[in-house]
Amino acid sequence: MKILILGGYGSFGGRLVQLLADEPRLTLIVAGRSLPKATAFCAGIVGRAQRVPMAFDRDGDVAALLDAAAPDLLIDASGPFQNYGADPYRVVRAALARGIHYLDLADGAGFVAGIDAFDAAARERGVFVLAGASTYPVLTAAAVRRLAHGMDRIETVAAGIAPSPYAALGANVIRAIASYAGQPVQRRDHRGRREGIAFVETRRYTIAPPGCVPLANRRFSLVDAPDLAALPLLWPELRSVWVGVAPVPEVLHRALNTLALLVHWRWLPSLAPLAPLVHGTNRRLRWGEHRGGMFVAITGLARDGRSAARSWHLLAEGDDGPFIPAMAATVIIGGLLTGRRPRPGARAALCDLELADYEALFAARAIATGCRDDAAAKDAPLYRRLLGDAWALLPPPLQRLHDLVGAFAAEGVATVERGTNPLARVIAAIMGFPPAGRDIPVRVSFRAERGSELWRRDFAGRRFASRQVAGRGRLERLLIERFGPLAFRFALVVEGGRLRLVPRGWSAFGLPLPRWAAPSGDAYEFAADGRFHFHVEIRMPLIGRIVHYRGWLEPV
Repeated sequence: MKILILGGYGSFGGRLVQLLADEPRLTLIVAGRSLPKATAFCAGIVGRAQRVPMAFDRDGDVAALLDAAAPDLLIDASGPFQNYGADPYRVVRAALARGIHYLDLADGAGFVAGIDAFDAAARERGVFVLAGASTYPVLTAAAVRRLAHGMDRIETVAAGIAPSPYAALGANVIRAIASYAGQPVQRRDHRGRREGIAFVETRRYTIAPPGCVPLANRRFSLVDAPDLAALPLLWPELRSVWVGVAPVPEVLHRALNTLALLVHWRWLPSLAPLAPLVHGTNRRLRWGEHRGGMFVAITGLARDGRSAARSWHLLAEGDDGPFIPAMAATVIIGGLLTGRRPRPGARAALCDLELADYEALFAARAIATGCRDDAAAKDAPLYRRLLGDAWALLPPPLQRLHDLVGAFAAEGVATVERGTNPLARVIAAIMGFPPAGRDIPVRVSFRAERGSELWRRDFAGRRFASRQVAGRGRLERLLIERFGPLAFRFALVVEGGRLRLVPRGWSAFGLPLPRWAAPSGDAYEFAADGRFHFHVEIRMPLIGRIVHYRGWLEPV
């Protein structure tokens, strides 16, 4: 099969080529305005697919270029689709005239909505024309369908993409954002369809697949995504649709919000002239964790008439996140190679893929996903609320201890080791940690109080206590453990039957303290011999070990 990829050496098209590069049944024509760039890109790709560089100017003689390439499928991964000018569909028409299948990675709401005009011609020629075969709106719609299973009605949808700070946005993406930032976009809200203002409307969200370290809470800004118009076509009862993006660092994001507001106030005509400056700044200002993600959240009514609030979360580590926009096209091409062809016609690719189609590609990379039922978990015990679906992965002894309603106690034995640094001894004494010893009798009492849990530990008469609560606001999805004026933040991570408490920050008297100075150490729980086992090590920078205690407990 011969596939012509416009923008094949760009940010999205290039990753599509990488995803397809090892398929020997494919000939990939990597096309763009610059033949030297296309040639160099092809030379740098390793794989069994044949790679052919090509110069392709979409403003030139498209018909002659398509005749020369003679592809079976044309994929437009170039963009920005918002800036395709007075005749945005000239490539689509040329492909249709030659009976060439077409799909694109368009993120422009208007472009995707207008593709329906070619439906009759596509069906007559027996070819498919799919627009928006990318994260927005295909993955969004698939996630909504997964979340809506068993619901009677969906009332609101919110979605957001949070790229890693090290996955710099491509020049075409920046140009697209700059073209509409501060401009009105049509979106549906609880007051009916109205105009939102792109990159002026903002909201915050924490992306947290159950059992994983959450992405740091992000600021999302409204974007002109195809979902705003497309999702109400699938779910006419929707009262509100909101779709955003969360570029980082946040200082640059807030600067974009300010500039967009100036455009909205008509103090600036457009941000389009600033696109090169924004792109260059984005490539240079990079700090933070190299991870990104996506969320889709819905509310509505369950079939029993109760309110429902569910969310789907995706977390991508390192360089794997930027591959996601190209995965829809990868799945479709894989189907073509096995005889599964999308039905003829022209449409937004809203219903051509499901989450299950993506999940094999996710599993091959460092990408974790999961769902949360926030309405059902609202009154659940603390650890159930925080873990969501990952609760089911805990061994029974851990579930018994953490399924706390009211009060109970557990007893067992522990081994305690103390640090030798004099400062470590002082800190351990202040915190009330037990002295070193083996086979020390341990009793822990637990009490649930207004959504929090009070843990009182007794190591052979040496007592210390803490209170655990669920984080709120920017600390959402984290466990907060308070020892007097000190508060420690943990992510609950489930790995191989263990429940790990991963440090995510600390504070004193409500004031955040620097992460580099925070206590660290390996803290986890596991099951062995039918018992609950604990392992807690606390270390401080420059001081070393404060305390290390491990042992087992059984409810009494």
